[in-house]
Amino acid sequence: MRELTVDLGERSYPIYIGEGLLKEASTYFIKHGISKKSPLLIITDSRVAEYHLESFESELAEAGFQTASVIVPSGESSKSLSMLESLVTKALECGLDRKSAIVALGGGVVGDLAGFVAASYMRGIKFVQVPTTILAHDSSVGGKVAVNHPLAKNIIGAFHQPELVLYDLNTLQTLPPREVSAGLSEVVKHGLIWDAEFAAWCEENAEKLLALDAEALGYALYKGCSVKAAVVSKDERENDLRAILNLGHTIGHALEAVAGYGELLHGEAISIGMVGSARLGLRYGAPEDVYTVTKRVLAKSGLPVRLPDHFDVDKIMDAMMHDKKFSEGTMVFVVPTEIGKVEIKSDVPVQWVREIVEQLKLEVQP
Repeated sequence: MRELTVDLGERSYPIYIGEGLLKEASTYFIKHGISKKSPLLIITDSRVAEYHLESFESELAEAGFQTASVIVPSGESSKSLSMLESLVTKALECGLDRKSAIVALGGGVVGDLAGFVAASYMRGIKFVQVPTTILAHDSSVGGKVAVNHPLAKNIIGAFHQPELVLYDLNTLQTLPPREVSAGLSEVVKHGLIWDAEFAAWCEENAEKLLALDAEALGYALYKGCSVKAAVVSKDERENDLRAILNLGHTIGHALEAVAGYGELLHGEAISIGMVGSARLGLRYGAPEDVYTVTKRVLAKSGLPVRLPDHFDVDKIMDAMMHDKKFSEGTMVFVVPTEIGKVEIKSDVPVQWVREIVEQLKLEVQP
């Protein structure tokens, strides 16, 4: 097992990464002060519930925890205000109090949604992240929790740190191939923004990662979580440094919104967005390999690097105008300067962005 700490003073918490951790969940819950006297509410989705909910809930109940569970539909559409209201109703019906905790058992959607329920219920109760996807190695760390608005992703949210992150690698074995690839998008991102050697390692080991090789996967997720933990420890609320984690997200979130949070998986949209950011880097004078390496490593990870023809550029631009990173006629972008290093540009001309979105339709998938 590998262990990391997100260092936030009194709000610091551990990340545990290993095989078989769900079978020992109660031990970790007790260690980190999750109460047995107050009810726990496990929030999961329909796909994860099929594989993991019954055994996970039984393990906690056998240890003396009072558990209840609720299953939401799989996919981004569950990150809505109507679903938030439904889950608050469930929490009230289950008698959750100020010492209760909410447990997010699932991928990034479940983590964001359950975390926002925990942040808003009684003005904030404890919660635990139990990620079951590769993508969630990113979203489960750092305390960003949110739901979507039809016009903008994650626009309604909060910062609410978990008590712990319990990452059982065995749960990843049930992922369909497309979600494996989509999850690797954020793994690669951590190399592109922080660690050139790790980015090269991701390219060299892409086949192993896609095949869910346990040793390669454990190392990759540890490295990815290490980058996220280091950044969040220095900048919890995205005042400056933490914004580098948004590489590819300005375009990517707009693509998700235009696609109705369904046609493109999050990691697929971010992959296309990172190619766009790499092209933007070239406009700021970055070396050519920023673009070529970014595109190559994403393609080797089974990810799209081209925007589908039917996406409407005007709608994409409109969606970006609703993004948190748009202000006064210019846009904020994370722009790579070399592999492993990025800068935050706060005055990117909208016309440049439009031209790059149009170029993304002309990319050739390697």
